Formats: sequence, C-alpha cells, structure tokens
Amino acid sequence: MKVLVIGGGGREHALVWKLKQSPRVEKVWCAPGNGGIEAEAECLPADPADVPGLVALAERLSPDLTIVGPELPLVNGIGDAFRSRDWRIVAPSQQASQLEGSKIFAKQFLRRQGIPTAHMYGVFDASQEAIGALSGVDWPVVIKADGLCAGKGVFVAQDAASAEDFIRRLMDKNELGAGGNRLLLEETLEGEELSFIIVTDGQRYASLVPTRDHKRVFDGNRGPNTGGMGAYSTDELLPPKLRQQIIESIVEPTMRGLASEGILYQGFLYVGLMLTASGPKVLEFNCRLGDPETQAIVARMDFDLAQVLAELASGILEPSRLRWKPGASVCVVIASGGYPGKFAGGVKIDGLTDAGRINGVKIFHAGTLRKGDSILTNGGRVLGVTAAGSSIDTALTAAYEAAAKIQFEGMHYRKDIAANARRVQAAGD
Repeated sequence: MKVLVIGGGGREHALVWKLKQSPRVEKVWCAPGNGGIEAEAECLPADPADVPGLVALAERLSPDLTIVGPELPLVNGIGDAFRSRDWRIVAPSQQASQLEGSKIFAKQFLRRQGIPTAHMYGVFDASQEAIGALSGVDWPVVIKADGLCAGKGVFVAQDAASAEDFIRRLMDKNELGAGGNRLLLEETLEGEELSFIIVTDGQRYASLVPTRDHKRVFDGNRGPNTGGMGAYSTDELLPPKLRQQIIESIVEPTMRGLASEGILYQGFLYVGLMLTASGPKVLEFNCRLGDPETQAIVARMDFDLAQVLAELASGILEPSRLRWKPGASVCVVIASGGYPGKFAGGVKIDGLTDAGRINGVKIFHAGTLRKGDSILTNGGRVLGVTAAGSSIDTALTAAYEAAAKIQFEGMHYRKDIAANARRVQAAGD
C-alpha cells in the first residue's frame, strides 16, 4: 500500500510514524511535511488548502489511500473531490465538514437532534446586534466566531467591556478574517473537558482512547488559548458509566442525525465535551483528529492503522480491530518564544538525539525545518515530546526527562501536563 498524508504538523508526524509500522505499507508521502517527517517519509511541497493542487498531486502519485490531517482541505471539499474519482480517502464530505467549518451550522445541528450542548443566546451578523444582546446574558459568556480562525475564534468574556472588545476586533476590524464575519453567543459551561474521538465509515464507528488537552499557554491554565500545549490519555478519564452516557446521549444521536439529514460522514469525528454536573455536553465538533491529542493516541495504538483506515475508506470498518495498550500516554508541546503571539523562526534546535533515546519516548515534529544536518524552528508549536508507560506517572517522567534535554532559544513548555490525572492516581493509591 502507498499512502499519502496531507498536512505538516505534529498530528501528521504521528500518523506517518504509525503508518510506517504497518507491514502493508511500502511507501508514505507527506505533503508538505516538516523537518522531522522528512526522516520517515518523502515530503512534497503542497498547500493543504489547495484542493485542485492536491488532486493534481494525487493524480501524479496514485496513492492507494490518502489521509487528511488539517481542517482546511476538509472544509474546502477534498473528500468529495477524491471520492468522485474513486480514490480512497479518509475525509468527511464538504457538507459534513461544516460541523467544524461553521460553529453556527454545528449548533443548529445539535439543537435539531436534541443533543446536549450549551444554551445559545443568538446568532449575529453585525457587531452592534451582538453588543446589544450582551445585556441579556449571564456572565461569563462564550463568544464564538462562526468560521475557521486557527484556534483563536472562541473567547470566554468575563464582562461587557472585554466582550465588546472581542466582538469589535472580530467583526469591525476583521482581525481573524472571514471566519469572524458572523458569531454566536452561548452560556459558559462548567466542568472538566474531554476529547472523545470516533472513527466511522458512515455506518459503523469505533471510539479511540479518551484524551484531554491543555489549551492555555502557561501552567495553571493561565494565559491565552493556543492550539494545544499538551495532552494525555488514560482509561481513568472515561469510567464505563460515563462512556455509556456519552455513547447514548451524544454519539448515537449524532450518527443517527447525520444519516437522517443525508450527510455522508466518513473519517474522524472529534467531539469536544464538557463534563458538567448535569452530564456531558458538546462544546464543539472537529472533523479530524486533534493536535496534540493524536500524539497521545497513537502512542497507545496496538493495531495496524493503515489496515483500519483503508477498510474505513472502502466503507467496511471493522471496529473490533482497534485494540489499545493499557497504561497511559502523554504529549508535552515545546513552543517557540512568544507563542501564541509573535515568534521568531529559524532557531537551531539541540538535544533531539539524546531526548529520543529515552525509553518509551518519541519526539514528534510540528513546526520544524531541516537545513543540512540541523533542525530549525519553523512554527509556534515546534515539538511534541510523547511518551507511553504503564501509568501516567511513568509516561510523564519519561516525557519531561526528554523535554529537559532539548534546547533552543526562547523555548517554553508547560510543566503541569496531566497534573490533575497524577493527583487522581495518587488519591486512588
């Protein structure tokens, strides 16, 4: 099997690494890839948002299977473009991808299907309307840009002044582009977040191991939101009773709803949940794997990913093939100085070889570039130091030992990834 992976971040490196372990896979391409992926797959220049360009690339390569990492090609219709040519691809249709591409579409779908979610105060097309509606909300209030905004389109406003500032930056100053032209206001949910990801061929589905990510840039969940500063996976995140509740109240109604509305969904569906006092509620849908959740998930995979995804793309997913290693996994993201604000690129990274020698550790590259024998920074989130172990404590110890060996100017990472899981484990002991 020859496989094309689209994207160039840590999620895609994790997918390439796992696919390469399959005896069925003889060749992996990654478009565009990065400095770390280059060591494990053939990287090809490409713009992931350019569907006609990706079609032309696939015509030249003739892959047996294509796997899409980021959201832009999905929202731009790559799934439809490939399936219309009878090419196997892991990607929901363009219509289905609106679940991520439009927060308003997703919210209206949830309400139509009676799926638990936050109360919505309204949808707004102009800043003055949205600001006027602030007089009727409970504080804090969640403001969501409708479209894709690279992880920066959601803001929890504590008061009217900060809410108005965000609304004006979105709708009047156009700071996040077309994605901020419409927005919705909704209630703030309280509780712990959980990433519940399924994989489906449109009829059958299987759930992946549960994960939790850390969005805030600094320890103690302080500072601005990021694309994700780390994630962990352990079965303790999802007791059997909670799992059953999520399946019955959220996953099954979502699958039935998609089918009843004639929406083809074939690929990964990420359900971002808030575990509230009154039960799990949907915060958001993503139409692809999370990043850095993927890094923690692949570390626990005990099955042939290429086989499972090839069968999925052929419409014959076999859920029983998905088997998982017991224990836990963790991914610690190392970021450039200044991230998630402005940061410099082209900074030399040292210590990668020593870090990668630690037992149970794999360094996934996100924003890197290879120049000669050197690896340089080339993005905000640079590396995902990932480790698996028999317990969360074992995995964390290995990941942080590896992270301490890596050096580049300005680098920073959170020191409290999975700290809550560690406390829970200690209490149980």
